[in-house]
Amino acid sequence: MNFNPAKINRVLSELPTHIVVIGFCVLWLLPAIGLLVASFRPFQVIDDSGWWTVLAPPKGATEYQSSCASCHGKDGRAIAAADLTDPAVVKQYPRSLQLMAMLRTDVNGRPHTGDIPVPKVRAAAAIATYLKRISNIENPPRFTISNYQDALVGYRGKRTYTEDCAAGTQPLDLHCNTGDLLNPRGMGRAFLNTLGVTIPATILPLLLAAFAAYAFSWLHFRGRMALFALLVGLQVVPLQMTLVPISRLYAQLGLNGTFLGVWLFHTGFGLPYAIYLMRNFLGSLPTEVFESAYLDGASHWTVFYRLALPLSLPALASLAIFQFLWVWNDLLVALVFLGGKNPVLTYQISNMVTSLGAGWHLLTAAAFISMLLPMLIFLGLQRFFVRGLLAGSVKG
Repeated sequence: MNFNPAKINRVLSELPTHIVVIGFCVLWLLPAIGLLVASFRPFQVIDDSGWWTVLAPPKGATEYQSSCASCHGKDGRAIAAADLTDPAVVKQYPRSLQLMAMLRTDVNGRPHTGDIPVPKVRAAAAIATYLKRISNIENPPRFTISNYQDALVGYRGKRTYTEDCAAGTQPLDLHCNTGDLLNPRGMGRAFLNTLGVTIPATILPLLLAAFAAYAFSWLHFRGRMALFALLVGLQVVPLQMTLVPISRLYAQLGLNGTFLGVWLFHTGFGLPYAIYLMRNFLGSLPTEVFESAYLDGASHWTVFYRLALPLSLPALASLAIFQFLWVWNDLLVALVFLGGKNPVLTYQISNMVTSLGAGWHLLTAAAFISMLLPMLIFLGLQRFFVRGLLAGSVKG
């Protein structure tokens, strides 16, 4: 077998880069996979174990096999008089204390567990949980969509939305039909509100920035470089400084609590960076292409619509990703100008958990609902992302 030293050296030299890239992919994917798996687990299971145990035996199975299986059998049916799959038998030992007391009693003059030591309190509690599972007293499924149903309709209760609807014990503000998806306390209504905020607040800066960038790149007018420098400098202005004056202005104009007010705010603060990115991209395009169009008698509108926009698609896509993610994940602006009147996802997620910590299992489904659309958009536009970031980095 012939070895090529140059090829081996090249592979070894690239190995650290591959390891780093794989490591970053794992660090990015592992939390997302864990969140996805946890969002499909019943709340009874989430309280007891982590998502990485999803394929492990049920809680208490190991303790049962080591302490009880030799007499009662692996399925609990070996002794007919003490069938552990019979709910009537298992209900006599609902807690570890009752189970421990029974295990310490003698059976026919011998210790109940024979030569096997009596399990500790913690192991006995796990065995009691396992007995409830095999007797179907408490046998939650391995996976469920109840977390998503509860999060979408804003259900908070001791059971699940489906179970309470079947029993007719749902809260008064829920009607057990598709109309519950628009419940103000649910993630479904917040999802629609977030779309209503994010889509216009992404499209408006894209359009305005494209017009302004074309003007700064290909229209010659007095003071354009000074004006462009001013726009670049506005990127360092923190939006927190403007919350009070803009809130007072919105109060006079009647825009507080409206989507229009949030659109205008996000558009204003998104424009400096958007114009900067688009101007650098358009300025790096070949001059000959635009000059030939002007010589052929094309107007600025025709050149902008027919040449500038199609050629700047990578920059528009990368800018759309930045703006969409910023607005989608925003809490401060939505909290100040919308509040609880038209709650968005970031606001509604905080309401999933009560002040006493109840309902925190809904955070897994709610968080995945909030991150699903940004992930799809990023994956769909990623091929333009790097091109748009690097374009104009040398010229412009």
